[in-house]
Amino acid sequence: MLKRTLGEIIRRDFPPGDHGLITVADVTVSADLKEAKVYIGVVGKADAKKRAMSHLNGKRGEIQYELGRSIVLRYTPKIEFHLDESVERGNRVLSILEELEKKETPK
Repeated sequence: MLKRTLGEIIRRDFPPGDHGLITVADVTVSADLKEAKVYIGVVGKADAKKRAMSHLNGKRGEIQYELGRSIVLRYTPKIEFHLDESVERGNRVLSILEELEKKETPK
């Protein structure tokens, strides 16, 4: 529920622009529900990722406020943003495998 709601807030308030396309890859919440780690995926170059993370961290309070208004929980979790690079790592592995396959294919 948190992942979907945060995704909607970010999609609405942070349309693709200078900071690239921002997606919520995963959310983990502490046992007491007071803290949430939000893993963000950013499609774009390294500088776009830095801008996106800086922008999200700068607006963290507003995002938490919107989250508190959108869902009913005893506590609104304190949000901590982290850059998720798993998709890029996966793409690199796939490209390496494709290169190896091309080298092994007889001509």
